[in-house]
Amino acid sequence: MTLRKLPEAKTFQRPQNFQWDAPSDVLAKWAEMPMAAAGDEDNTISMFEVIGEDWWTGGGVTAKRIAAALRTIGDREVTVKINSPGGDMFEGIAIYNLLRSHPAKVTVEVLGWAASAASIIAMAADEIRMGLGTFIMVHNAWGVVVGNRHDMREAAKLFDGFDAAIADIYEARTGMNRKDIEKLMDAETFMGPSDAVEKGFADIVDNTVEASSGDAKNTDRGLMARRQTEAALARAGFSRDKRSELLNELGASAAPRDASRKPAARDAGKHEAAARQLVELFKL
Repeated sequence: MTLRKLPEAKTFQRPQNFQWDAPSDVLAKWAEMPMAAAGDEDNTISMFEVIGEDWWTGGGVTAKRIAAALRTIGDREVTVKINSPGGDMFEGIAIYNLLRSHPAKVTVEVLGWAASAASIIAMAADEIRMGLGTFIMVHNAWGVVVGNRHDMREAAKLFDGFDAAIADIYEARTGMNRKDIEKLMDAETFMGPSDAVEKGFADIVDNTVEASSGDAKNTDRGLMARRQTEAALARAGFSRDKRSELLNELGASAAPRDASRKPAARDAGKHEAAARQLVELFKL
């Protein structure tokens, strides 16, 4: 257990037809920021990507990766640096449980965004430090379920359970009134450092917590452009699968995320209809 002896978070079986996503407004803002540079200490874990598998890079912050990092660190104190728009709630809860069971002190430093599933992960820390101009964002469970009306009714019940589990985590860490936490989640609340400290979502405002000044020149510009385009599609209401299919048809290279893609259509070259659709979107 970490020093705070935080409770284990409830885990769920992932619905077969569930598709995770990050909030579109956060995804858009995060996509404009360069990823932090490498070169961390050997007891530091960096989370500068989406939570869950990132289909652009084949990377992303997964429970498997974090478990491996913690095994390498051993029983030493660990620092977790976060700049993430969130993503997969299931991975977020699994990572939270990994960090809260670490035997030594866990410190989280928010360098940019700790939004959505990334905010869940941050709650596992004994100490949460936020740099100036950073944000923690909380909201209700976010995702897409495909199916008929019976599937949708069942999904609504599942999401009630997801929201309750997330609220349990925030309540245990902050000590806030449950109803007040639910209001924050309903309102999709962004908290700056001072507000987060006041509400118990963070402990310290630290102006020394910041990303490296050399990040911009080390950024993969092509990757940033693809992510910014995906963020624009997300804000227009395209689901994660639809975004990936459209961008693949336009010829944007990405790591395959699952087996649902249609190879014949994907490998046939750039799709003119998809290109026109994207152009019309950006005219809006």
